Amino acid sequence: MAIESLIPVIEKKEPKMNTLTIEQETNPWEAQAARFDFAAKKLNLDQGIWKVLRYPAREIIVHIPVGMDDGSVEVFTGYRVQHSIARGPAKGGIRYGPDVSLDEVRALASWMTWKCAVVNIPFGGAKGGVICDPKKMSQGELERMTRRYTAELIEFIGPEKDVPAPDMGTDEQTMAWIMDTYSMHMRQTVTAVVTGKPVNIGGSRGRREATGRGVSVVCDQALKHLGMSIEGCRVIVQGFGNVGSNSAKILADKGYTVIGIAEYDGGLYNANGIDVPALIAHRKAAGTIVGFAGAEAADKDELLTYECEILIPAATENVITSLNAAKLRCRILCEGANGPTTTVADDILEDKRIFVIPDILANAGGVTTSYFEWVQDRMGYFWTEAEVNQRLDSIMTESFSDVMAYAKSHSVNNRIAAYMLAIDRVAYTTKQRGMYA
Repeated sequence: MAIESLIPVIEKKEPKMNTLTIEQETNPWEAQAARFDFAAKKLNLDQGIWKVLRYPAREIIVHIPVGMDDGSVEVFTGYRVQHSIARGPAKGGIRYGPDVSLDEVRALASWMTWKCAVVNIPFGGAKGGVICDPKKMSQGELERMTRRYTAELIEFIGPEKDVPAPDMGTDEQTMAWIMDTYSMHMRQTVTAVVTGKPVNIGGSRGRREATGRGVSVVCDQALKHLGMSIEGCRVIVQGFGNVGSNSAKILADKGYTVIGIAEYDGGLYNANGIDVPALIAHRKAAGTIVGFAGAEAADKDELLTYECEILIPAATENVITSLNAAKLRCRILCEGANGPTTTVADDILEDKRIFVIPDILANAGGVTTSYFEWVQDRMGYFWTEAEVNQRLDSIMTESFSDVMAYAKSHSVNNRIAAYMLAIDRVAYTTKQRGMYA
């Protein structure tokens, strides 16, 4: 539906998010747009700014020919979506996966705009992706694909334009290839073109653990806000990749009791607490969490409905939907992943009085420390890990307080408060800059 026809509908009647169809519920772009529209209505946002901020500024599709190890040629489809550069260069990860779609990348780019605004760092939002299965590709094939993808985007990325980072299916090595390819085209080393790089080529200390650390900080703040204690606070984490494993480890180090871990291939449960470092070592050796001796096997989907104080979805989108939201028995839902909760599920969680820490706040530790990395690269001066963590803790704590204040002053839930805060900041800058024509 065009925004021109949507706005009058919203003006007549405030939208209910549970009126979305099933297709809209699980479509990340539709979900993002529904939340944006809801928050924009609450803000009484100027209709012109509404139109500007609702859609990405630029969408790029590339087709990437790659010579495979067996001598054949495969052509992969890649995307880069730049949602906004109103507050600074676009910023956002690149994901590799068989299910990557343009709608997903659009949604993630938009979420990055709001995420950067929530933590008040000078970036806009972007996201990239390539449709492939990195688990079935060799290192050589991944490198050739990454370098060609980078070359296709060479005029659209850069330290002052758009700064990529790792996401699902990509890592430090991927960023090193992108940085090297970009640098070869520029005929000089440009470390600030990406973040999430290895430390020895311009990466930031603390970056790898940053998203998980940010999750732990907002969990700390939520407990204080709700008058709860870390002692006896039971945590279940869904997803044990970078975000999930680091969230679990840091929370366990702080005294939380991690009782459950759910992964794509199975789940683990121990009512007395899982030894997270031992599980990380097991997963590294075995390639899976399955078979870990320190916990009993559990159904990965049922684990989400176990009783706990904090549930952390830290894997992918659409994990909590209208099909399971009513079964959740957590007090706090802290979204380590992007878009893990559908808009229909939001209404159910609000009825259940579950305290939601929305993704654009909860997992913003990663982009915040990416910002630190970008700053350090541009200065040529690098901070200690303690300095990085102190700055991250300060920004995440302040941002949590900002969202809580917005929720209270506007009488809205935490997610809509975070969107309203972010949209307000981006809209203010957009108005201040004016429209170039």
